[in-house]
Amino acid sequence: MPRHAGVVAVTCLALEARIARGPGVSVLCNHSLELANGLRAAIARGVSGIISFGIAGGLAPNLAPGDWVVASGVRSGDDLIATDRPWTQRLLDVLPGAVHAEVTGADAVIVTAVEKRDLHQETGAAAVDMESHIAAKIAAEYHIPFVACRVVIDPAHRTLPPAATLGLRLDGTPDVSAVLRSLRQKPGQFPDLVRIASDAYIARRALRLGRQQLGVGMGFPYYNDFSSDLAVA
Repeated sequence: MPRHAGVVAVTCLALEARIARGPGVSVLCNHSLELANGLRAAIARGVSGIISFGIAGGLAPNLAPGDWVVASGVRSGDDLIATDRPWTQRLLDVLPGAVHAEVTGADAVIVTAVEKRDLHQETGAAAVDMESHIAAKIAAEYHIPFVACRVVIDPAHRTLPPAATLGLRLDGTPDVSAVLRSLRQKPGQFPDLVRIASDAYIARRALRLGRQQLGVGMGFPYYNDFSSDLAVA
């Protein structure tokens, strides 16, 4: 593997991808099978580390929008995949008020407060997203350092309105027309959608601030000898 191979940040939203990208960091914005295939292709070209970066649904009841969760491990079904310890510690040192806890993966959006409560009780995980478990499995398969850090967008007590689950195209950009159609069909969801928009604003601000704090290579600790090279690459 090339000595100067960079970190790959795994995201699902175009917004997350724009925030994540920077010196020493390339971005893979996808999900499901496309994400797995894309990661394998990136690894073939050379990857030093993989980080799952972006937003997540809150499962632990004490987490609020904008709170950071740095994964101690990622659950995928019955498996628990540990994260890289030195890199994880670097994230905890840098990200303000980050919670160190397990994250679990899901293949579909966890919509209701009841589903979140049940998933929290079943797994003990603090947050859930749809990319970390895929990235963790690929990283373990190829013995590549892996971490996950996610910002909570919807807290455990929040049930997502239908429009919030429809507003995403395959390329990770917002599908405004789908949201508007859903609102026309069910206008009563508008107040809940406004609350979600407020949560999203808080999460987006936290994500940007955290990314600035992480700096070159997303805090990858094994870049100490040549971080200046990555900064100008």
